[in-house]
Amino acid sequence: MDLIWLIPLLPGLGAAVNGIFGIRYFSKRTAGLVACTTMAIAFGVSLAAFVQLLGLSPDARVHDVVLFDWIPPTALQVAGGKVGSLHIPWAFRLDPLSSLMILVVTGIGFLIHVYSTAYMHDEPRGGVARYFSYLNLFCFFMLTLVLGANYLVMFVGWEGVGLCSYLLIGYWYEKKSASDAGKKAFITNRVGDFGFLLGVFLIYFTFGSFDFREVANAAATLPFETAKFGTLSLITLLLFVGACGKSAQIPLYVWLPDAMEGPTPVSALIHAATMVTAGVYMVGRNAVLFNHAPMTMEVVAIVGVLTAVMAASIGLVQTDIKRVLAYSTVSQLGYMFVAMGVGAYAAGAFHLMTHAFFKALLFLCSGAVIHAMAGEQNMLKMGGLKKHMPITFWTMMIGTVAIAGIPPFAGFFSKDEILLQAFLKNKFVYGMAAFAALMTAFYMFRLMSLTFFGGYRGPAWETAGHHEASGAAAGAGHGHAGHGAWHGPHDAPTPMTFVLVVLAIGAVLAGFVGIPAALGGGNAIEQFLHPSFVAQPMNAAEAAVRAPAPDAAEGAATRQDPPAAVGDRAPAEGGAPGTGHAAVAESGAEGGGAEISSAFELGLMSFSVLIGIVGIAVAWRFYVRRPEIAANLKTRFAGPHRVLTNKYYVDELYDATVISGTMASANGLWTFDRNVVDGAVNGTGWLTIFSSWFAGIIDKYIVDGLVNLVGSILQESSFVFRRLQTGLIQNYALLMLFGVFAFVSLYLLLGR
Repeated sequence: MDLIWLIPLLPGLGAAVNGIFGIRYFSKRTAGLVACTTMAIAFGVSLAAFVQLLGLSPDARVHDVVLFDWIPPTALQVAGGKVGSLHIPWAFRLDPLSSLMILVVTGIGFLIHVYSTAYMHDEPRGGVARYFSYLNLFCFFMLTLVLGANYLVMFVGWEGVGLCSYLLIGYWYEKKSASDAGKKAFITNRVGDFGFLLGVFLIYFTFGSFDFREVANAAATLPFETAKFGTLSLITLLLFVGACGKSAQIPLYVWLPDAMEGPTPVSALIHAATMVTAGVYMVGRNAVLFNHAPMTMEVVAIVGVLTAVMAASIGLVQTDIKRVLAYSTVSQLGYMFVAMGVGAYAAGAFHLMTHAFFKALLFLCSGAVIHAMAGEQNMLKMGGLKKHMPITFWTMMIGTVAIAGIPPFAGFFSKDEILLQAFLKNKFVYGMAAFAALMTAFYMFRLMSLTFFGGYRGPAWETAGHHEASGAAAGAGHGHAGHGAWHGPHDAPTPMTFVLVVLAIGAVLAGFVGIPAALGGGNAIEQFLHPSFVAQPMNAAEAAVRAPAPDAAEGAATRQDPPAAVGDRAPAEGGAPGTGHAAVAESGAEGGGAEISSAFELGLMSFSVLIGIVGIAVAWRFYVRRPEIAANLKTRFAGPHRVLTNKYYVDELYDATVISGTMASANGLWTFDRNVVDGAVNGTGWLTIFSSWFAGIIDKYIVDGLVNLVGSILQESSFVFRRLQTGLIQNYALLMLFGVFAFVSLYLLLGR
């Protein structure tokens, strides 16, 4: 466990090697090998650390590794006028929650890297090295985010994944839609990040620490804010704003569907295992804070379920195969926030893990379909691909039934956990979540029907008339985006199909770590994750090796919540609830006051399965058995269909308000700057020019004129006076005579 710093470092090194040397010198194979090797080793280290963590007792499953002092101890003022010590070590923390995340990021990330070696084969050599450099860098920042032991280390990873999303979504930067989508993702995330950063600053001001554990311990001693919207409620609401940006929740979800402009493996990485789960992870990491702010938790649950329903309804009518999956991701993230909002933190993290398997599988299967169709993404131009792509069909079918919540696939167990907890805490949220589950099953099987069933609706290929042989044309030389000759739909090359099979196995088996008590299980993942969601006071040995805590956090959290309910202790109805089947079975529904029997729980499970089956059956009837029904409904409900097709006109609304308002403000400021600020500067310049011109006139014609006049007078008078200096004695004698005469005349005249 002391080597967990290697986990983010390895993909970071891979990014540096490919970025510095690979673009110039590496072949495509070498660049892919470097990226995949670093991810494989990182996964191995993660697995070893996870096994070591499992060997510890549940209350001791926290291990910190401090690499160096990032910010040395500095005295700063905190709440109440006290002076605290700001000390930020660059530290990583391994606990149940972070161990789950590193396994997901490195494991799914490694498979996506392997898939990319074949998918990106037709890209230029330098472009492949650049792509793998970005992909490794993305994993480096995501692993830094989930392993960080304090808010500032997390923030480095938080901002890093935002940067890498911009680079990866805009990978084909010469394509305007791709570069615009990258900028849209970057700017939208900055809006959320502003709220997140304000929340982090307020945390330090309130608790005098950036350390997750110290903040949780301090918050655990504070009362639940059930009657007022206090400091903890404000902190958690600001953090949730950041989560909405990263995890694409209302109103900041608009960037994620446009992220489909990037390569399909990028979509799988962003949507399944990394960036979009960062917000869910952050809320779970701050479970103690959120538990003490029930008003914020209600906001989280409502926003989550509204996002789930809204995104699912948009997915009903999309025709781009990747956009259907994009809105599916937004909807499933809403489910995770529903879990967090009702206090079912373990259920949310469980769904995060299962979702990583089946959503990565679905995206990569869609990539295989796009690869097979020479870049075509419109499902209306596909159809009948089942016989041409049997491996892709069966693996994608597994992902579809998993996301639809059909047992025994992974999505069933995690979705059922969320629905149960939502039913116990908020019936409205449960009803909306169940409706979203119905739509999910429908639009996913609609995707399968349009893509794999019915007649082939796509373009002909060079070997037309030999459809049966096209399945054997799965050589690596066939382009996935229109490069080179296309010989018809076919299963993907071996590296891609291998990844699909592995992910399909995960989508089948991953849910068995969370079998509920009603089905004879012990919900092992819930018990494993429980310590991450409660306050954990440090023992004497830990306290001795850490820097002294600031005054505001001294003596924090001398209590530890009882382990009966995952997700911290719950107050009365409306407070922060607990979660988990085990907790429900032992203590009843917290806040609900009713004992939940296994029979009742099985009834809810049966209902959720029935919802999935109904959605699948309706989609089968509308798009396979009687496709004219779907066409008639589209015509009959043209208005609602148009609204859904245009995504509720949210982008247009943002264009008309936020974007147009921003542009109008910018134009207004530019006009003010040009006419007033620049006008004043230019006016001052012209005034200076005029005054200098006028001063030049005065100097030339008055000052210089007077000087020149004096000179001219002296010059002209010199002609007169020089006549008096002839040098002749008789002239001088004559002048003397005239002088004497004048003097005598004046004397005589004045004397009289």
